[in-house]
Amino acid sequence: MELLLWRHCEAEPGEPDLGRALTGKGEKQARRMAAWLHAHLPDSARILASPARRSQQTAQALAELAPRRLKTVDALAPGASVEDVLRAVRWPDAKSVVVVVGHQPTLGWVASRLLAARGRLADPQGRRLVFSSRDRDGVEQVVLRAAMNPELL
Repeated sequence: MELLLWRHCEAEPGEPDLGRALTGKGEKQARRMAAWLHAHLPDSARILASPARRSQQTAQALAELAPRRLKTVDALAPGASVEDVLRAVRWPDAKSVVVVVGHQPTLGWVASRLLAARGRLADPQGRRLVFSSRDRDGVEQVVLRAAMNPELL
């Protein structure tokens, strides 16, 4: 399976946390990253998003570009555990590409777990990470295929 971890784009400060919206800059980041992802994803990719407004807005930027299924998953809310995320995406057994739009530090923890890393990854913000699970000769391999910053797009 392929799993993309996408931290929501820049959001306004404030309370309540689940109601925080993207800033103008965050909206631009979401559109730029969504355009890049759209060019590299099949239309069959599923988008799973945290119920937080900023994650919904980020995910919607991608969902609007193709008839991809966008589902709100309460288990991806701020404070989710690694196990919550992996269960929600059905790792490593899902048949389609899955894009998760969520939060730090959870996405960083998921990345570390998948790579069995002891320390932080090259992108500690966990902004955009693309994983792939492959079965090669009966041994599951997890590969980090890309890590990118939308500021560079």
